[in-house]
Amino acid sequence: MRRALAGALGAVLLALTGCGIPANTEVQVDGSGPAVEAGASSFRRDEPPSRTASGDDRELFVRNYLAAAAGEPEQAYTRVKKFIAPENKSRLQEKQGSEIAVNVVRLTEKPVITENANGVFSVRLPVQQVGLLRANGVLGPPVATDREYRFSLRSAASPGQEGTAEAGLFVTDPPNVLLLSVDALRQYYQTSPVYFWSSDQRRLVPDQRYLPLAVPHQRRVSEVVKWLIAGPSEWLSTGVSRLPDRTALINNATETDGRWEVTLDLPGDDSRRLAQIGTQLAWSLPELDGQLQLTTRNQSRVRIEDLERHRLAHPVYPVNDNPQRYAVYEGAVHPLAFPGEASAPAPLAAADNRNVVSAGLSRADERVLSALVVDVPGGRRRLVTGSGPDAVPAGNPSAQTFSTVGRPVWLRSPDPRQPYGLVVADGNLWRFDDRGRMEQVPLTVPGRVTAVAASLEGHRIALVVGGALYLAAVNLDGGVVTAGPARRVATSLTELSAVDWAGENALVLAGTAGRSAVYQVSIDGALETALVSDVGARVTHLSTYPTNPVVALPSALIMYEANGVAYRYPQGDTIRRDQVLEVTPPPDGVRPGSPTAPIFLF
Repeated sequence: MRRALAGALGAVLLALTGCGIPANTEVQVDGSGPAVEAGASSFRRDEPPSRTASGDDRELFVRNYLAAAAGEPEQAYTRVKKFIAPENKSRLQEKQGSEIAVNVVRLTEKPVITENANGVFSVRLPVQQVGLLRANGVLGPPVATDREYRFSLRSAASPGQEGTAEAGLFVTDPPNVLLLSVDALRQYYQTSPVYFWSSDQRRLVPDQRYLPLAVPHQRRVSEVVKWLIAGPSEWLSTGVSRLPDRTALINNATETDGRWEVTLDLPGDDSRRLAQIGTQLAWSLPELDGQLQLTTRNQSRVRIEDLERHRLAHPVYPVNDNPQRYAVYEGAVHPLAFPGEASAPAPLAAADNRNVVSAGLSRADERVLSALVVDVPGGRRRLVTGSGPDAVPAGNPSAQTFSTVGRPVWLRSPDPRQPYGLVVADGNLWRFDDRGRMEQVPLTVPGRVTAVAASLEGHRIALVVGGALYLAAVNLDGGVVTAGPARRVATSLTELSAVDWAGENALVLAGTAGRSAVYQVSIDGALETALVSDVGARVTHLSTYPTNPVVALPSALIMYEANGVAYRYPQGDTIRRDQVLEVTPPPDGVRPGSPTAPIFLF
């Protein structure tokens, strides 16, 4: 059933994207290849270029120097020091084991290379600090604050030596850090999320990691097991569960006739926990099929006979239906109609579907959850919520009213009996439920909150605070929604105005890059793709149907609003009045209004 549904939806979406990317779009701000989504795999052995590969081409040499740290962490210093002049190698102080970390940077302009009178070249690298890539594949927040790096280049040839170009160049006066450009991160690493159980043990939560393509395929299973044992990224830790303390991998994972065997030292010898680890590995190793056997030192055993079937039987997300599009038109939520897409009446009671400014709709088992932002007297706005199986009565108004209220979003809770959502109102983040009750959610970062978006599993949120992007884990234990420490994410976009999730570990952002633009960005900010480089006006509303490993999608579906006009991507066209269903055409001579605040229901 799920496989057939995925195939049908994939066919529909491929037809929809057949027209390609609009003419006003740039792709791949960083690097020469698209950001790899979770689940994609190339797994080719790929080492960065050698020092002499650039000859005497100074710009290419600098690019290669910014890629030298890529690959297996234990050899990072060795590779980089080959680029450094012998008399300056000691300037780069080496670290060992878990202390090895690489500064990932984004060039904010081309390297400035100036020739000096003595034949030495001065190099200035203007950069944005993106993050610190550690040996466990986590790209954490940046530690360095440098906005530029300076060093020099000299010929590697001895005075009077023939073949200067073949000898190549050396770096002199190098920075005392390992540097890696986002271009090199894209080219020499595979995005490889691992999954941790949520704090309530009911939902898998992905954690973005980077695996060097130089790592042999035979070691991949062992590396992923080690990542799980080491625990989640720091920002995610308050929303997920770690493996039991003192869990350890005994020897490396082995493969025999298509069957992988993993032996663990698991305290407590808990068969249920071992089965949970099996499901974690099934999703953390999406390219593997066949058998997986987990064994503990005490001989407890869990065998997954078919990893692909196990993933189908244990879907990581509750996404089981075609997305349906809606928009607000003349103060009410209406369905949108596009060729090849399913549409359905607005799942709202007609008496409550009025004075609507924006809405959030979500499926929870057999029910639809509704949250409407409505106008009330005095120029104020209120949130009205409800839930039900069909025509949902949105009859539970909040006690509070506000001057401004953003797009409400429902958390895809594993317990549909206790649905919760989040909304931004008057610069603060609020929690709400289907009974109209609202409570403010404290954040660890100061500033005016202007947008919030929830991930597919409901345990991570993206926030726009003070025009910048932040991530936080969400904990739903005890029926109380709490947000963990917020991590700021560096992007080349500024003055952010809207955000939503484009995939498991990717976001869609609206902001400014000289002009108002819409980008797709990895959740750590490293990998960026410009979707629409010139919107023409500030984006005030953004909604997506994200890619995911459960339902086949060629790309995220996106709708957004700017200057009172709604658009859809990747088609690049406006959403017109004649694409809005269940409305009465205006009289002759009367100009129809424009649909606004488009959303997806899934």
